[in-house]
Formats: sequence, C-alpha cells, structure tokens
Amino acid sequence: MQLNVGDIVEGKVTGLTNFGAFVKVASGEVGMVHISEVASSYVKDIKEHLAEGQDVKVKVLAVNEAGKISLSIKQAEPKPVETREKREFRGDRGNDRGGDRKPAGKPRRNSPPVWQGNRQEEKPQSFEDMMAKFKQTSDERQAGMKKPAESRRSGGGGRRGGNNNNKW
Repeated sequence: MQLNVGDIVEGKVTGLTNFGAFVKVASGEVGMVHISEVASSYVKDIKEHLAEGQDVKVKVLAVNEAGKISLSIKQAEPKPVETREKREFRGDRGNDRGGDRKPAGKPRRNSPPVWQGNRQEEKPQSFEDMMAKFKQTSDERQAGMKKPAESRRSGGGGRRGGNNNNKW
C-alpha cells in the first residue's frame, strides 16, 4: 500500500525516544511521530502519552525521497466543530488571543468597526461625494489625534517644559 500525504492510517508504536515515537503502519513501513505531533497540549515526557505496542491512528505529513515518513497523531483526530452558539455562550468572539477575551456584543476599545449589515437609509453616492466624506472623517480623526500631542508639547510643567525664568 502506497502512503500519500494526508492519509490517515492505523499503526502500532514500535519504539519511543526523547524526541518522538516510531510507528509501524499497516503497509509495514515505519514512520516517526515527532513529540510535538503527539498531543494538542505540551508533551514533556512522551511516555505519559504513548507506550510501545499501543495501537494509534496517524496522519501522514510527509514522505521524503529517502523514504522517511513523518506522521502525526494529533492531526489524525478530527477537531470538534465549534458552533456560533457555543462561542457566544462562552462569552468570546471565537478568537484565540488568550486572556484578551471580552463578552460578545461589547466592542473592544480601538477595534475596527463591526459590519452591521446593509444599511437601507444610505443611497448610492458619487465618487466625489464619497471622497469628500472620507476627507472629512479623516480630518476629524487627525484633529483628534493632534490634540493630545499638542497638549504634551505646550510645556505644561515637567522638567523641560514651562517658562524658562530660572537663572542658574
């Protein structure tokens, strides 16, 4: 049986090392599962996850010219599909940014605007009208950005700022 990249096959663990496990697949060929491809979580000791003689399901990641076969156990298992309802129940928007989670429905500060659907009140505009609107909003945003910077430069206290009446 010829192994192709992407195939999911049954195999048996024939050996364990510090960096991975050797698996003999149904075709009789032996491939290696790197320690990073054993489980979705961090694997410090491979012997906590696998044992010699254990039957495993593996996915073929690569077969090189020399005949070496790269396998994965964690990619052979289908990932559970998460529905929108589950994400909303969890209170996040489905992103994977660790602790940066906020409840659904509350916009993040400085986040890009969220698409609200097709707005019926807006009628098609000419290119010139759209450019004028863009320029106006752009000028308003830049003016808002300049105000805090100007207040810092005006010398309101601090070591360098203020009046220079000190004669040393």
